[in-house]
Amino acid sequence: MKNHITKIVTFAILITTLISCKVSKDIETPKDAFPENFRNASTSSDTTSIADVEWKNFFTEKDIIKLIDSAVARNNDLQIAEKNIEIAQYRFTQSKWGNVPQVNLFVNASTSNPSDNSFTGLNLNQAIGAKHIDDYSAGASLSWEADIWGKIRNQKKGAYAGYLQSAEVKKALQTNIVANVSRGYYNLLMLDAQLEIARQNLKLNDSTTNIIKLKYDAGQVTTLAIQQSEAQKLNSAQLIPLLEQNIAIQENALSVLTGSFPNSKERTIKLSAIEVKQNTAIGIPSALVSRRPDVKSAELALKAANANVGITKADLYPTLRITAQGGVNSFETSNWFNIPASLFGTVAGGLTQPLLNNKRVRTQYNIAVAEREKAVLSFRQSVLVAVSEVSDALVKVEKLQQQETFLKEKVKTLQQAIKNANLLFKNGMAEYLEVLTAQANLLQSELELADVKRQQLTANTELYRALGGGWK
Repeated sequence: MKNHITKIVTFAILITTLISCKVSKDIETPKDAFPENFRNASTSSDTTSIADVEWKNFFTEKDIIKLIDSAVARNNDLQIAEKNIEIAQYRFTQSKWGNVPQVNLFVNASTSNPSDNSFTGLNLNQAIGAKHIDDYSAGASLSWEADIWGKIRNQKKGAYAGYLQSAEVKKALQTNIVANVSRGYYNLLMLDAQLEIARQNLKLNDSTTNIIKLKYDAGQVTTLAIQQSEAQKLNSAQLIPLLEQNIAIQENALSVLTGSFPNSKERTIKLSAIEVKQNTAIGIPSALVSRRPDVKSAELALKAANANVGITKADLYPTLRITAQGGVNSFETSNWFNIPASLFGTVAGGLTQPLLNNKRVRTQYNIAVAEREKAVLSFRQSVLVAVSEVSDALVKVEKLQQQETFLKEKVKTLQQAIKNANLLFKNGMAEYLEVLTAQANLLQSELELADVKRQQLTANTELYRALGGGWK
């Protein structure tokens, strides 16, 4: 029996060696998917990027670091992604056993009671003088499929790509969470600054109203002046509960991101005290495939699609399968383990070619090819989106800085205008409307300045995320 097994295994190895070949050619990641440089970026071959910086070093505010730490550790979406990685790892580990023969142990017992008028029944009665026959078997069975067309190899490649892809999905999720936490915190600081502006403006309006009332008592203005001044004061007062509402909502949103129930968030720094960084190291577009998790995930999806094409193509060709079975067998329990008389063994090997179901198998192959072509387009689209996001962030960083310069000058001018208007009004050289208009303009400009500062900080964070920073 050993000689027969050796011949069959040798034959299988010979067949595998002779006809094993790559039945499908993999499609490489398209190199022309990347531009030479980002729009709004100076032409440079420098490959260094702020995305290489760990988020704990990119953000310097300890409150943000504390919030992000909590989000990375407790965010439920990230924990779900971690479980997906664990599942993908199990699948990849399982795929490694594709080339290993399947071996099963078995113990069987059966009894048969043929009819007395049947051929078997008559022979059984004459042979052993019994009306039934028992059969007892114990042994091991083996089944092995030769990986002639690379089907099992492609299954491993696909499982490995799926495992890596699940890890990239988690990285992409973390980059978004890091960016969202920082954006939420900067928004919170902006709302704090605007709340303080509204309160100071309310005091200024109150002071102006008192002066107008004195003017009214002196007969220098009408009741209309008092009413308009009161309306202006109420406008500033109405902003306060609105901003307090937005602060609470933003704190609640940060609580969800950090995996906690709604509560207040600690702020140990003011918006005006944060320095806007000048991030000039952005690298080159082709590096996005190694830095941006979503682009890398799209590349891995193409690799998985390549593997699936190989699997479905291999299904079109003959399958070589070897089976073997051996153990002990007897129709009497007393002789069950009588060695070597009870020993038995069978070995079989054969090629199986799809015939009637060939159309279905070919359809699956055609679908896999179309899915691979779709994966190429998805990769190109992911690169387009990534490059566009980087370019958007770059122009925002540049133009918001210019806007801040103009707004600072505008606020400075309006602050001086209010001083002049109040002085002229007290001396009867200006109308009360000029004072109220100057105050309204200052309030709006100061609120805009706080918002532009927040947008600058957010634009820097968005540039960091767009380049692939935040998952390290």
